[in-house]
Amino acid sequence: MSKINTLLKQNNDYLIQNYKRFDISFVSGKNSTLKDIDGKKYIDFASGIGVCSLGHSNKAIIKTITKQSNKLLHTSNLFHIKPQIKLAKKINQLIKPAMKNAKSFFCNSGAEANEAAIKIARKYGNNQNANMLNKHQKYEIITLKNSFHGRTCATLKACGQSGMHIDSFAPYIDGFRYANNIEDIYNKITPKTCAVMIELIKGEGGLKAHNIKQIQKLSKFLKKQDILLICDEVQSGAYRSGEFVCAINYGIKADIITLAKGLGGGVGIGAVVTNIKDAFSYGEHGSTFGGNFLSVSVANSVLDELEKLKNSSAIDKTIKLFDNELNKILQKYPQIFASSSGMGLMRGLIINDTANEHIANKNKDYSINDVLNDILRLALKNNLILLRSGKNVVRFLPPINIKEKEIKKGFKNLNQAVQALTS
Repeated sequence: MSKINTLLKQNNDYLIQNYKRFDISFVSGKNSTLKDIDGKKYIDFASGIGVCSLGHSNKAIIKTITKQSNKLLHTSNLFHIKPQIKLAKKINQLIKPAMKNAKSFFCNSGAEANEAAIKIARKYGNNQNANMLNKHQKYEIITLKNSFHGRTCATLKACGQSGMHIDSFAPYIDGFRYANNIEDIYNKITPKTCAVMIELIKGEGGLKAHNIKQIQKLSKFLKKQDILLICDEVQSGAYRSGEFVCAINYGIKADIITLAKGLGGGVGIGAVVTNIKDAFSYGEHGSTFGGNFLSVSVANSVLDELEKLKNSSAIDKTIKLFDNELNKILQKYPQIFASSSGMGLMRGLIINDTANEHIANKNKDYSINDVLNDILRLALKNNLILLRSGKNVVRFLPPINIKEKEIKKGFKNLNQAVQALTS
C-alpha cells in the first residue's frame, strides 16, 4: 500500500469525517513552496487559508519558537505576560489610522475573536439603555448576505448564509438580522440594533471588496446613531489587504476589529481590538490558552517582519506583480474568467457565467460550480494550490512575502491547468 493510501485509511479509521480533503499530505515547506509525502513540490497560493503570512519554515518564526519554547509556553492569564503586552502595544500603534486608543483581548481563533466582539457589542447596547424608562433591549447585530464569521453556535448564526444554519445544530442564538447589501443595512436597523458586523472584503462570499464611499457613508451614519461598527478582519487583517487592517484602506474608524489567521503566521491566535471603554470587566470574558507566551511571541515576530516588508515597499511591489499576473490570465481566458476581485493579496478570479459552454469533454449537466471544481483539481495536478470562494470564484491567498519566481511559477501552472480544461 502506498504512503498516501495508508494515510487515507488511517484518516477514515480515526478522524471524524467533517472535511472533504484532497488526497495529498504535505511533509515540509520552504517560502511559498510545499512538498508532499511523495516528494512532489507545489506552489502555495493558499497559505493555509490565509494563515501562513510569512510562508513556510520562516527563519524569524523558527527562531522565536525555539527561543520561547526554551523559556515558557504557557502560564495562563492569571499572571502578567510581557510579550502579550508588547503585542497589544504594537497593534495599538499599527491600527491607529483606523482606531485610536485601541486595547486588545487575545484568544485562539477568528471565531473566538468574533464571539468576543458579539459580547462586547451586546454589553454596549444594553448598557446604553440601562437607565431609560421605556428601554428597548439593544442586542441585535446586522450582518451581510453571504458573509462568514465562524463556526461556533453564535458566529455560525452571524453568517449571512442560510445554508450554514443547519437544522441539526438548532436552536441557534437569537439576535442577528441579514442585509442584502450595504445599502440594505439602513433598512434593517431597528431600535434593538447595537452593531453592524461586516467583512470589508468577503472571504467566503466571493472575494468582493465593498465600495469605499458606501462604507465611509455607513461608518458616519452608524457613529451618529451610536451603533457600533465591527470589522471582521480575520482574513483581511495583518497586511493581507496591503495595510495592517483593511479599515485603513477604506479610511474609516471602526469600533471593534477582529484579527486572527495571518497574525500568528501558522501559530493559532485571535484578537479582538476595540477602543470601547470597559469592554469587559473582571470575569466577563476569558480564555485559558489565549495570549499565551508562545502565540503572542510568534505574533510579535510576524508583525515585525511584515512591518519591514511594508516599510520597504515590498508588499506593494508584490501586490502589483500579482495583479499583473491575474490580468494576464483574464486577458488570455475571457471565456472562462469575467473579472478579478478583492484587494491586496486577498484576490479572486470570477468565473464567467457562460464558462461551462467553453469546457472540453463536458456532460450536459456541467455547471459553473463544476468549472470551479475542475480548475482547483487541475491546478493541484499541475503543482499549484488554490482555494474556492462561493460557487464561482477562484481564491488566491498567497504568503505575503511570496517571491517573484514563485508567483511566476504559480501562474504558469495555473495557465497549464486552464489550458487542460479548455482544450
